[in-house]
Amino acid sequence: MSTTTTTPRVGSAELIVYEHKRGWSALNLRELWRYRELLYFLTWRDILVRYKQAVFGVLWAILQPLLTMVVFTVVFNKALGVQSPSADIPYAVFSFSGLLPWNFFAGALSRSGTSLVGNANLLTKVYFPRLVIPFSAVLAGLVDLAIAFLVLIGLIFAYGLTPTWHIVFLPLFVALAFVTALGVSLWLSSLNVLYRDVQYVIPFLVQLWFFFSPVIYSVSDIPAGPLRVAFVLNPMTGVIGGFRWALLGEAFPPGYMWISVGVVVVLFVTGMFYFKRMERVFADVV
Repeated sequence: MSTTTTTPRVGSAELIVYEHKRGWSALNLRELWRYRELLYFLTWRDILVRYKQAVFGVLWAILQPLLTMVVFTVVFNKALGVQSPSADIPYAVFSFSGLLPWNFFAGALSRSGTSLVGNANLLTKVYFPRLVIPFSAVLAGLVDLAIAFLVLIGLIFAYGLTPTWHIVFLPLFVALAFVTALGVSLWLSSLNVLYRDVQYVIPFLVQLWFFFSPVIYSVSDIPAGPLRVAFVLNPMTGVIGGFRWALLGEAFPPGYMWISVGVVVVLFVTGMFYFKRMERVFADVV
């Protein structure tokens, strides 16, 4: 059971009536479209705040993945001998293509996981669909993703590579990354309102999730058995594998992709229902 609103008019006044609905109608996603201007404002605010008074400004969107890629190449490729699955793909390009969706996902979790508590003043003063807050936090990360993508394209051409025709499917994997981040964020942001310890768990969760995602290695490097099953059930495995398939033509088993898509759908749908169920108590608890 979830709380939604309708807005009938009595004379010149507008009344807000709270109703309890069940099933898919409880999500009331059309209400999100009605508040699209607020969504735009909060998204733009998150972008401005992140780079306000920063020495390098938006250049951090380039420097962060670029410097991380250099460290990975030196430590894992040169020192430890970790290789990309194909001799035609330099490890620098391989690791950067994995960092692209991962940084988007990790940043989205860090921002949106605490977004409801961080906007407590809004939650307690005025009504709007609470989904706008974590949605805007995830949406803001697309700017960094777009900037870093241009750097990756530059790296690809600098190493003499050519993107495959699979690149036409890249928007689908961007959408998959977005839905994955939003689904997990809905759970984390809701739980953080009820249990403030969650904000301390999020950095550890992101770090642990990183090592279970094929950012610095390929899925083919994971030994067959229960360990590979666990990695395949990780939705970021399909996201990262899809990015590399679309950009570099790296082989990725279709079965793994469909498993990841299935896990993402479950995370997103359950996250939406749980968020809408808890939405009516946010203002009281936060």
